[in-house]
Amino acid sequence: MAEHTVRSGEVGLAVRTGGNASGPTLVMVHGFPDTQQMWDPLAERLCSDHFVVTYDVRGAGASTAPRDRSGYRTSRLVDDLVAVLDAHAPSGAVHLIGHDWGSVQLWDAVTSEATDDRLRGRIASFTSISGPSLDHFGDFMRTARTTGHSRDALRQAAHSWYIAAFHVPLVPEWVFRRFGGRLQETLNRSQRLGDDPHWPATFAEDGANGVGLYRANAIGRMRHQRPASTSVPVQVILPIHDDFLIPALYHRLPQFVDDLTLHEVDAGHWVARTHPDEIAERVRVMTLSQG
Repeated sequence: MAEHTVRSGEVGLAVRTGGNASGPTLVMVHGFPDTQQMWDPLAERLCSDHFVVTYDVRGAGASTAPRDRSGYRTSRLVDDLVAVLDAHAPSGAVHLIGHDWGSVQLWDAVTSEATDDRLRGRIASFTSISGPSLDHFGDFMRTARTTGHSRDALRQAAHSWYIAAFHVPLVPEWVFRRFGGRLQETLNRSQRLGDDPHWPATFAEDGANGVGLYRANAIGRMRHQRPASTSVPVQVILPIHDDFLIPALYHRLPQFVDDLTLHEVDAGHWVARTHPDEIAERVRVMTLSQG
């Protein structure tokens, strides 16, 4: 994979590209507290017939961090995607793949594709893995009582306990920087990742920086959600053993996505790491069906 730096406002994004230049272009965006290394097993399986673009999101890995919390707003993250597309996919439409916060931010791009001149006609499909739109998440919680999903909303709130914890000043950053190694071990064990070495040397700092994603976006967006629709073809990968998100969260999604496929996988949150063959096959099905 070739390495590049792409400027997006105040930050420099570390980008890697490689694979079949004549194939469909895949742009993969990782979540928290990962880096683009998270995609290595999937990229290896897809690079023979796809052109693959991955990048460290702002504040993670080899990318630089914004100066303050506002730099982590999803609107800035969409700016980053546009910068990467302009640099490495200036023509034609790409297939987006996002995991966790990578998927969260890509939902904002996908649901604004029809109205944002920078994105119009540039997204062929979207594969969302364990990362709902903040607006759709807020809609689910707001309508849970009237749609008969009150218990599901309580279950999801329990699964999302860490969101409140990340809003405590200073403490989450200190925990990541002081106990980064132990946190890696805990995630490996609890998420059944075994000896998977995908956590980078920057893990502790990435985690401390990434807390800004929650503080800049989570509560405000979910309180004042404006659920948006999209005609972009979307497939949602649902790991049924995800410790952070429950499948019921997506029950209203057909109201907002014209062309939607839901695919359950017997796996946990890091399904792209633990089941790369299955995810690669789902991506191939999507890229072939959408051209």
